[in-house]
Amino acid sequence: MAKCEVCGKEMKFGIKVSHSHRRSNRTWKPNIRRVRAVVDGTPKRVYVCSRCLRSGKVQRAV
Repeated sequence: MAKCEVCGKEMKFGIKVSHSHRRSNRTWKPNIRRVRAVVDGTPKRVYVCSRCLRSGKVQRAV
């Protein structure tokens, strides 16, 4: 679910490093929003990241 349907941005994995340099796994999740958008001329609920919403790649349905 944590994936943008427009740009394909999804969860990223990395390593958290503490001050004492102990390492543990961590994730970064994109800012996904469930919005009603116009897809192929009809309104539809899609999962879109906030970057695509701000840049105008998605036309919201009113």
